Amino acid sequence: MSLRGARAARAAWARGWGAGCRRGASDLPRPPPRAVDVAELLRDATVAEERPRAAEARRPPGQCSVLLFPGQGSQLVGMGRGLLRFPRARELYAAARSVLGYDLLELSLHGPQEALDRTAHCQPAVFVASLAAVEKLQHLQPAVIENCVAAAGFSVGEFAALVFAGAMEFTEGLYAVKIRAEAMQAASEAVPSGMLSVLGKPQSKFSFACLEAQEHCKTLGIADPVCEVANYLFPDCRVISGHLEALQFLQKNSSKYHFRRTKMLPVSGGFHTRLMEPALEPLTQVLKSVGVKKPLVSVHSNVDGKRYMHPKHIQKLLVQQVVSPVKWEQTMHAIYERKKGVEFPKTFEVGPGKQLGAILKSCNLQAWKSYQNVEVLRLQLVSLEEAEAPA
Repeated sequence: MSLRGARAARAAWARGWGAGCRRGASDLPRPPPRAVDVAELLRDATVAEERPRAAEARRPPGQCSVLLFPGQGSQLVGMGRGLLRFPRARELYAAARSVLGYDLLELSLHGPQEALDRTAHCQPAVFVASLAAVEKLQHLQPAVIENCVAAAGFSVGEFAALVFAGAMEFTEGLYAVKIRAEAMQAASEAVPSGMLSVLGKPQSKFSFACLEAQEHCKTLGIADPVCEVANYLFPDCRVISGHLEALQFLQKNSSKYHFRRTKMLPVSGGFHTRLMEPALEPLTQVLKSVGVKKPLVSVHSNVDGKRYMHPKHIQKLLVQQVVSPVKWEQTMHAIYERKKGVEFPKTFEVGPGKQLGAILKSCNLQAWKSYQNVEVLRLQLVSLEEAEAPA
């Protein structure tokens, strides 16, 4: 990575937070005045970006970094506790309260889990926790941010990746996530549906299994059943989404389809299928109000695994993503593909859980050896009482 690219990454981070906390879209709630301080994040790096550049120098691949942002399903009561010693992380939660109209930090820290699991709540919660984790990473290991060459986010995590990369501002990105989450919550309540994680074998026929599950649903009187692969995680592992009756059929007949293990996910609906079509229009409209810019760090789309190239591309695919499968396995191959002997970048999962690290291990063991998770649950060098004291 060139020095210019490193500066661009840091400038994107500063610009994405700073501008987002100074202003929002015309109809967005404004964050509290104290959140303006977030604009100071990496100010020196932004100034350096504007100075005449010295001769470009390339950094060895092993010194570069990739950030991965988790999605819905990774939420857990207590997330955010490991971030509160970092003042700007607190400011993000304060800004979130203004945008969302409720205390997201209180819900994240104390639950209850049932409330946090609601789609309308957990998507904003994971989004903010992930970006607060980036602030922690910047504080503890600033070189990771400086040397970032790529980012990707799983489902709603893609919004966090785009904010990190400077493609949209924090308050605007959060407001879009709020509308997306509420629309997906409404769509999931309209039809009993869900998501089933399936660990298969090389001989597993996921598409055939889904077709038979659909036929089973028709015998139950479901006129237009949905059952299809919604997430490509790693070889022989998929998440199947659709009507609950279809998923129950697959669990009951798992041996027929050579499924080694099945597990229902803690989500409320059949995401990333046409069951989410009612959510498309609200998300389309809110994204029209968001000032989307070209990412200054490569961000890969869930829809096809490829890098976003321009703002209209982002707006189009973020909408399409809601009803399309998440091609995470393909994204991992795109990010980590390299010639034999070339070092892998350091990978950091920024947000609750370590699921993306586990998937990376199954997709690319060598890349996983340079993986770390940024802790969002455990307090470090500070007492719980001090962490939860008013900022």
